[in-house]
Amino acid sequence: MAAGGAALGLLALLLAIVVLYPQLPDTSGLAHYQPKQPLRVYTADGVEIGGFGNEKRQYLPFDQIPKLMRDSLLAVEDARFYEHPGIDMIGVLRAIVANLTHRRTQGASTITQQVARTFFLTREKTISRKLKEALLSLKIEHELSKDQILALYMNQIYLGARAYGFAEAAQTYFGKPLSALTPAECAMLAGLPQNPANANPIRSPERARARQLVVLMRMHGQGVIDDAQYEAAKAEKLGVRAPGDMEVHAEYVAEMARAQVYARYGEEAYSTGMKVVTTLRANEQQAAYKAVRKTLIDRELQMAWRGPEDHEELDDSLDDTDPAVSQALIDYNDDEALRVAIVTEAGVKKVVAVLASGEVVTISGKGLRQAQPGLTAKASAELKIQRGSVVRLFQQGKDWTLTQWPEAESALVALNPNDGEVHALVGGFDFRSNQFNHVTQGWRQPGSSFKPFLYAAAMENGVMPETIVNDAPLSGLGDWSPQNADGSADG
Repeated sequence: MAAGGAALGLLALLLAIVVLYPQLPDTSGLAHYQPKQPLRVYTADGVEIGGFGNEKRQYLPFDQIPKLMRDSLLAVEDARFYEHPGIDMIGVLRAIVANLTHRRTQGASTITQQVARTFFLTREKTISRKLKEALLSLKIEHELSKDQILALYMNQIYLGARAYGFAEAAQTYFGKPLSALTPAECAMLAGLPQNPANANPIRSPERARARQLVVLMRMHGQGVIDDAQYEAAKAEKLGVRAPGDMEVHAEYVAEMARAQVYARYGEEAYSTGMKVVTTLRANEQQAAYKAVRKTLIDRELQMAWRGPEDHEELDDSLDDTDPAVSQALIDYNDDEALRVAIVTEAGVKKVVAVLASGEVVTISGKGLRQAQPGLTAKASAELKIQRGSVVRLFQQGKDWTLTQWPEAESALVALNPNDGEVHALVGGFDFRSNQFNHVTQGWRQPGSSFKPFLYAAAMENGVMPETIVNDAPLSGLGDWSPQNADGSADG
C-alpha cells in the first residue's frame, strides 16, 4: 500500500510538472539584464546631490562585486550555492509537507529560487507556486552561469530604505562604495534580505544588530573570516547614516533638475539611469546651506517658547532605554541639527529626553532657558512640556539646548556674474519639511529685490552706511517718480 501511494504521489508530481512547465515564463531576458536605475543629479565637481526613481540602484557587474560581500551573503543565504543545481530537494519536500499539513511553507530558498521569485513569481504560498519556482530555478541554472545568477540577485533585491541591490545599500546605510566595506558592514548588509523593511539598521538597529551577529557567526564558521576578524567585527561600532544625511545638501536644486528632466522625458527619466550635472560647486553650496541654517537656528534660539511640537502617549512603565520609546518618533523628521526627541521626564531644572536613535539626553541650566515657560507649574496646556512631549534639541559642543523648529524662512543664491552660472542655491531651511523654493517660487517686490544691487553699487562709489541722504520726493523724472507702496515718499 505504501509503495502504491508513493507511486501515485510521484505520478501526480510528474503530471504537475508536465502541466506547469509549458506555463513557465521566458527567462532568456535575464542574460541581458538591464535594471531600473534612478535619475541622479550631481554638482559640477561630481558630488551626488539627489536621486529620483522608485528603485534606487547602482548596478555592478559580477567582477566588480567584492568577494567579501559575495561570500558574506552566501554564508547566510545559500552556503551550497556553487554546488546545488538550483533547488534544495530536501527543502522543497519540507515545504510541500508543511503546506499540506499546516497550510504554510517552511525552509529557506536557494539564491536561484529567490531570483526566480523576484523576477517572475508572486510571494503566494501554494504548492503550485513552489513547483513553478523549482522548475524556473532549474531552467535559469541551465541558461545562466552561477556568477550571472548571483550578480542578478545582488543587483535586484530590495534591501530596505528604498535601496535596491548591495551597491546602493552600501551608500544608503554607510555612505561608501561596496568595495570599502569592512567585514562587519558586509555582515550587516548580508542580513538584510530576510526582513529588509523592518530589520534594517535605520528603522530597527537592535534587530539589525542581532541578525548581523548571526551572519558573522556563519561567516566565521565557513571560513570567510578568521578568528581575529570575527572578534574585531563583533566589536566594531558601525557608523550608520541617518536618513537624509548627505555630503552636500542641495535638495532644492536637485528638485529643480528633476522637474526639468521629467518635463522633457516623462516617467522614462526615473528608470533609465539619466545623469544631470549642475553648475553648483560643492564647497560653495555646502557653505550656503550652513549659513542659511545657522542664521535661522540662531534667530530661533532667541524667540519665545511656542510649545512642544507634538505629544505621544508613553506608558509609565517604559524605561528610557526601551526601544518602544524611541520608536514613538519613527514618523518624525529627525533633522541633523534640530534633533527630534521625546520627553520622558520634565522639571524646572532638568529635562530628560530620548532621541530617535535611542540615545538618552539630559538638558539643564542654560539649555532650558528658552523652554522655561513650558516647565513652570502654571504653564498653559499649549506651552507645557511633560512626559511624551515631542521637542527639538540643539547640540553645542557637549551641551544640549531644548528649542523648537524655526518659524521664519530664508534663502540664498550665489551666481557667477560673468556667465550667470548658479554656484549655490538654498531655497529654504529644510526641504523635507517645506519644498517651497523661496529663490525661484517666492515672488518678491522687485524694488526690495533690487536694493542689494543698488547698495553694492553705492558702496563701490564711496557711499557708506552712515551717509546722510535727503529723505524727500524726487522730481524731474517725467511722468513717474519713486514712491512707497502706500503712496508716501519717505524712506
